[in-house]
Amino acid sequence: MSRRSLRTLLAAGGAAAVMALLPTAAHAAPHSGGDYGAYGNEGQYPTTNYCSGTFRQVGATKYAEGMALKYFYSDKCGSFARIENSRPGCAAVLQRSDSGVGRVDGWVSETVDPGITYAYTQMGNNLNGRVSRALLACDGHDLTETGWY
Repeated sequence: MSRRSLRTLLAAGGAAAVMALLPTAAHAAPHSGGDYGAYGNEGQYPTTNYCSGTFRQVGATKYAEGMALKYFYSDKCGSFARIENSRPGCAAVLQRSDSGVGRVDGWVSETVDPGITYAYTQMGNNLNGRVSRALLACDGHDLTETGWY
């Protein structure tokens, strides 16, 4: 075996060993419906470089069964929902209304991954007269929600 082949083999083996030691990134797939995705920033997470650091919590934290629901807004990017201290089977949900009257026209949800206790949604565009709200849903039932913002 040539030196180059041996170095390649050792490098590949070392990379595999490092990868085996790292925790796997658990990230649930988002679900959406209605016309979600029709507006800019929808389908992106709030950690997107353009939006990162522009969000502030709006309204009080809502609680249900010891779990927390928070709603965040950015006048640059829109909004997202976050749940904390959550059990499996729960999801953060963001509902958006196109007309501003609080009728759900689009929504996106994100479930809690195994081994973690929080989840947050992709952004909803509630700019330019649209509004949105956050929900904490577990096992198909809405436990608490924010108002429309």
